[in-house]
Amino acid sequence: MQKKFNFLGLLQFIFMIAAAFVVGFILNFAQTHDLIFTKQIVFQTNVNTYILTVIILFLIYLGLYGLFNRFFVSSAIYFVFFAIYAVADYLKVKYRSEPILPSDLSMLKNIKGLLSMVTPKIITVVVIFLIILVVIFGLLEKFVGKKMLHFNHITRLIFIALAAISIGSFYTASDNNSMTYKVLAKAGYTNYASNINQSANSNGPMLTFLGNMYVDVMDKPNGYSKEKMASIVKKYQKTAKQINRKRSNNDLSKQTLIFVLSESFSDPSRVPNIKLNQDPIPNIRNIKQNTTSGLMMSSGYGGGTANMEYMTLTGLALNQFSDSLQSPYTQVVNKQEDPINIANSFKTSSAIHPFHGNFYNRNSVYEKFGFKTFKNIDTTGSLKLKYTDVLPQMEYVSDQSAYKDTLEQVNSVNGGQFINLVTMQNHMPYTNNYTNNPYKVTGSGVSDSSRSQVENFSQSLNYTDNSTKEFLEELDKLDKPVTVVWYGDHLPGIYDGDDIYKYNVQEHQTDYFIYSNKYARKNGTGTTKLDDNTKVTDPNGFIPLALKQMDQKVTPYYALLTKVQEEVPAMAKNIDEGTNNLYVNEDGKSVDKLTKQQQKIVDDYKLVQYDLTAGKGYTKAVINK
Repeated sequence: MQKKFNFLGLLQFIFMIAAAFVVGFILNFAQTHDLIFTKQIVFQTNVNTYILTVIILFLIYLGLYGLFNRFFVSSAIYFVFFAIYAVADYLKVKYRSEPILPSDLSMLKNIKGLLSMVTPKIITVVVIFLIILVVIFGLLEKFVGKKMLHFNHITRLIFIALAAISIGSFYTASDNNSMTYKVLAKAGYTNYASNINQSANSNGPMLTFLGNMYVDVMDKPNGYSKEKMASIVKKYQKTAKQINRKRSNNDLSKQTLIFVLSESFSDPSRVPNIKLNQDPIPNIRNIKQNTTSGLMMSSGYGGGTANMEYMTLTGLALNQFSDSLQSPYTQVVNKQEDPINIANSFKTSSAIHPFHGNFYNRNSVYEKFGFKTFKNIDTTGSLKLKYTDVLPQMEYVSDQSAYKDTLEQVNSVNGGQFINLVTMQNHMPYTNNYTNNPYKVTGSGVSDSSRSQVENFSQSLNYTDNSTKEFLEELDKLDKPVTVVWYGDHLPGIYDGDDIYKYNVQEHQTDYFIYSNKYARKNGTGTTKLDDNTKVTDPNGFIPLALKQMDQKVTPYYALLTKVQEEVPAMAKNIDEGTNNLYVNEDGKSVDKLTKQQQKIVDDYKLVQYDLTAGKGYTKAVINK
């Protein structure tokens, strides 16, 4: 009897070890989407990191066993969890070209919203698979569970402790002097921080996830001190005076400024190896020709909306933060008191987002930013969205409805105000079937399986094109100065026929324009068209461009942003190995090296950004006054 018991226990541990190997392989495949590439990583080039992943997976399994002391219950939880993780990572890589990261966990507050971004077919298949899995392990626990190993309290605590230590030790993974860092380095773990997806391809998604549990906000720049920051403030106080001599308006709060983040908006005809049979955005193309406009360098592909929004509202650059910091909204703003942002320049400010308000912690972020109101699909009473219509065959609130709510907000205040609108109409997935969709896509930039998605996306853009034209026409009827900064945040992750590394710049360029209504242009509070340094910019360049468009005087901080926008190539977070910084000039070409003057401005910019986010805040009280 004793021998039989030991043999059964041995089989259990063999099964657990085998399961760890299989789950590790599946996670790597979910990350790479390529069976051959996965085999090469697991069995040839990255064996050590794979073995390390397997060890951690086994210890997690062991920890669950210690926690529940029921083999099949622990197994059910183990396989269900990693099945969901594998599917989530697979989908995020497919649509956003990056793995699941710790910063994504904040979005678990709204499971309903997350599921709305996944096709019903995928949800159905996954749910059926999980139900089958749970039923099988449930039956095994009922009929065989009593025969499995059961442990005393001390052994269970040891198992739980081993799992906790294996995960918790990664908290120091970024510390060069820590034991975890040394073990990871010995195993061949390489953190391609400037390209998080490449890091996950090489190390596996789980090690990459654990390795990013703790991140520094920003590396301390050379020369940072109270004295240095005081000299920078004086420098840009002088710069502000020089700029302000040529500008007429000195009270920004008297004007109305609207930032419109148009979800996933980008011209598909500009994507390499893509050709459309007709133009889906003739109105916006015409608007761009006749007002301040150009291309925006995005720091995301297929996602990263909140990061572009953060840069636009604060003027701070994502690429200058720590290499491993992935989400300022969830990893920076909530730790700050009165974070710097454009809303601070207005007596009245509001945000509108026709989706769930807790995505990317927007509820708390907007409160930190000082927004007086935030309307979203969860708000009620006086803050309830008035317009929530959706387009035929679509699931998100239409741009037309979002614009109507924005116009309501514009008209609700007599004086000036700031409004931040983040739309949802063109959010993934693009699997809807429009009736008689006129758009046809050819070219190798998209696979046959994704071609219909680009065609659906093009039809959605056409709806945006028409409603945006109508929105600006309504603003032109108002007897108050209104300026709109309108931009797409990133390309949708549907151009799977192009190599994103080969077309790095093109696949990170969206469209933008800055429009002042008739009243503003007539009364000297708005410009028709700026031409200097507008062809290519970045989200952190929108505040200085808007102030220039409005002929508005600047603070020392906005004087610094003006110098950055005018004299430094547009910047973005790079996906290429070796550097976190992608600089792109007016010709749309990447720049390998900045001039001495440009580097001086960037150095000042980094010092100020560090001081305002991770440093002592020496400049906070004076630089934006």
